[in-house]
Order: sequence, then structure tokens, then C-alpha cells
Amino acid sequence: MSLAPNLRNKRQLARTVLAVIVIGAIVLYAYRRWGASESSPRNDLLGQMPADASAVLYIDLDALRQSPFLAEFYKWAPQAKVDADYAQFLQSTGFNYENDLNRLSIALLNPSQDSTVYAVADGRFDRKKISAYASQTGTRENRNGREIFSVPLSGSTRRIAVTFLRNDRIALTNGSSLESPPSTPPTDSDAQAWRERFRRLAGSPVFAVVQQNGAAGAAFSAQAPRGFQSPQLSALIDHLQWITVAGKPDADRLRVVLEGEATAEAPARQLSGVLNGLLVLAQAGLSDQKMRQQLQPEVREAYLEVLKSAEVSQIDRGETKSVRLIFDLTPKFLESVRTAMPLARPAPQSKSLPNKSTIRN
Repeated sequence: MSLAPNLRNKRQLARTVLAVIVIGAIVLYAYRRWGASESSPRNDLLGQMPADASAVLYIDLDALRQSPFLAEFYKWAPQAKVDADYAQFLQSTGFNYENDLNRLSIALLNPSQDSTVYAVADGRFDRKKISAYASQTGTRENRNGREIFSVPLSGSTRRIAVTFLRNDRIALTNGSSLESPPSTPPTDSDAQAWRERFRRLAGSPVFAVVQQNGAAGAAFSAQAPRGFQSPQLSALIDHLQWITVAGKPDADRLRVVLEGEATAEAPARQLSGVLNGLLVLAQAGLSDQKMRQQLQPEVREAYLEVLKSAEVSQIDRGETKSVRLIFDLTPKFLESVRTAMPLARPAPQSKSLPNKSTIRN
């Protein structure tokens, strides 16, 4: 009796087992490599945001602290005076957002004078101390097994509701309820649209996503510097369905990326042309002799540095057409914004009125 068939079967079985092991290892690696990113703290935090929000702001302070730019930003930012309420909060809870806050995501709902804010934050919280402080300054109650604190806002009749989602995560809102996030089902198309924008911004530790409601153009016109105010630009901005602003540190500077997304190609193409035109006009304006006299040389050079780093491009994503503006914020620019002052003009010399007898027709 020949043993060859049995030997061949054993070899075939060994190859099959080996293949299964290799495939299993690949699947396990892929899950750990890419699947883990789906359940990362960033995605987990953004997943708490309501899909019917008008805007979402995300800040990863852990990532920003590792960049030299944050130190430059702290040097530039005005040092706000700590009020009595915040000083008491620091003393009672031991929580300082500059050191203890890791990540923060904020959603704005129903943008108006009385808009609702819903925020979720990760950090190093002393739950016992914070709960005691919130109980002393406000009220505490249990709803559906969750401990919710209601604390009055300083200088306002409104209150803010706070709850612990876990020991290192809190949620808060100035709305009426914290029993569950004010969100639509995760299978909703709006939720998918938000997730897609968040995915595109995965490399940015700070960003804002705005779902357009037709008011961004007017807001830009009201806030833009005089040289950048343009009715045409405001009208084109109102055609955008989404606006994103993202910042990514690069050594001691911050790369800023603004993107406007429309469903039609014409507004995107026109917006690209307007932005390029404004950049050219801005550089020409800074080269004007009158502007040279009004601006300090280092301030003018800092502005020119930002303008020269700016790039405008168009992106075709099929269903949507986008315009992207990229520029760098440098330490020189931050310093110039802080210290920029027009050069003092010489006081006009008083001149005596000419004698009528000397006036010739």
C-alpha cells in the first residue's frame, strides 16, 4: 500500500493551515492599523456631535502641545485677567484647561442670538472635586441613571448643564437637556455628510466645519477688513454648502486651509477667480508708496510673507466642487498683528491765511 497520497494530503493540509495563519495575521494587522483609527479618541469624540448641528469645532490640545507653534501662539495671545469665579473654580477642582484638557469638540445648533451649544471634552478630571463644586454652585439631580449638574452662568440668567460620560469625559450644554445627545440617528445622510468632512480633516488637530445656511456671506462682509470687503465675494460664499477651516502646525508656523464646497461648478470657478484677484490686489496695495509710509516695515514684510505663501486651487469631487485657499501663519505675522501700529503722521503745521491783497485772479 502506497503512502504517497497520504503524504500529499498532509502537505496540502499544511499549506492550507499556513495560508489561514498568514491571512489571519494580515487581517489582524489591518484591523489594528486601520480599524483602530475608526475608534480613535478623535473619532469617538466627534461621533458625539449632533448631526443637525450648524457648525462643529474640534481642538486636539494634546497634539498642539507637541508643536512649537503653540508656544508662539501663547506668547502672542493677550494675557486675560483671571476673574474671581475662574480662580475659585481652579482652587476647588484643580482643573486647568491649559494643562488638563486633552480634546474638545463643540457643536453649534440653531445659530441665532439664543443658539444652543453642545460640547464634549476629554481631559484629566478630578470627578469628586468637580462634582462637589458643581453641587455647591448649582443643583444636582439623577436622570435615567445619569448625574446631571445645572450651574448658573456668571453674569447671566442662563444655566449650563454638565454631566460625566465617563471619568475622563464630560458633556455640557446651555440647552434644556443632557439626558441624551441632541442628535439624529447615525444612519441619517446628514450624519454621513459630517463624518465625510471629519475624515478629510483627519490630519488637522484644530478645525471647524460649517454647514452653510446662506448667512456666511453677510457675516464675512461684516467682519472682513476694508480692503477685502466685496459684495461679489459675499454672494459667492452664500452659494457654498460647506465651509471648513483647518490648522496644522508645521514647526513654528501654522498651515491654514480654508475650503468652500458647492454643488455647482460655476460658483466654485468664480470664487477661485475672485480669491486670486484679491491676493494680487492685496500684494499690490502693500507695495503702494502710501501704504509703505503708514505701515512699519516689519509689519508690511510679515503681511507680504503670508500673501506670498497663499495658494488657491480647485477640487472636483464629483458631486461637489471645492475651492481651497492655503496660507501660513508665521511667528513674524503673529508678532506684527500684536504690535502693528500705523506710523505716526507729522502734525500739520499751522499756516496763516493768505492776505487778500496777495491773491491774484
